[in-house]
Amino acid sequence: MNKVLAALIAGLFATSVYAQAPAVAPATPAVTKAAVKAEKTVVKAEAAEAKDVAKADEKAAKALAKADEKKAKAAAKAEKAKASAAAKVGKADAEDKMKAEAKADTKVAKADLKAEKTMVKADAKAEKAVVEAKADKAVAAAKTTEKKAEAAADVKKAAAK
Repeated sequence: MNKVLAALIAGLFATSVYAQAPAVAPATPAVTKAAVKAEKTVVKAEAAEAKDVAKADEKAAKALAKADEKKAKAAAKAEKAKASAAAKVGKADAEDKMKAEAKADTKVAKADLKAEKTMVKADAKAEKAVVEAKADKAVAAAKTTEKKAEAAADVKKAAAK
């Protein structure tokens, strides 16, 4: 039993010696310089990404605000047409009332249709801007990732020399 226990302990020590991480070579000036340069590149890439993301967010926000403004104008225009039609019906003579109401209904329907079309187009345009903003963000993130990988490769290259 003692021999088995001694063999297990000796095996444990032997594997722990092999499992240790290799000694890290001291950083040479070239490696240090490459690491600093890499860090600067990464910081610059992240700043550019943040700038691109902010620009994309601003673009999307502007598009949404513009769409809301167009929708409000279209709704106001439709309400104005409805009020005009109602006023004409109110002014019409008793015998022409039915004819005026039919005309007013047609005018109201056309105004509603036009407003609805304008609102749909405004929403579509805003959605397109939001999608483009998301694409811009994705491209910025990809560029940052690329710069980080290049920087890491440069450090490894300098360390290999």
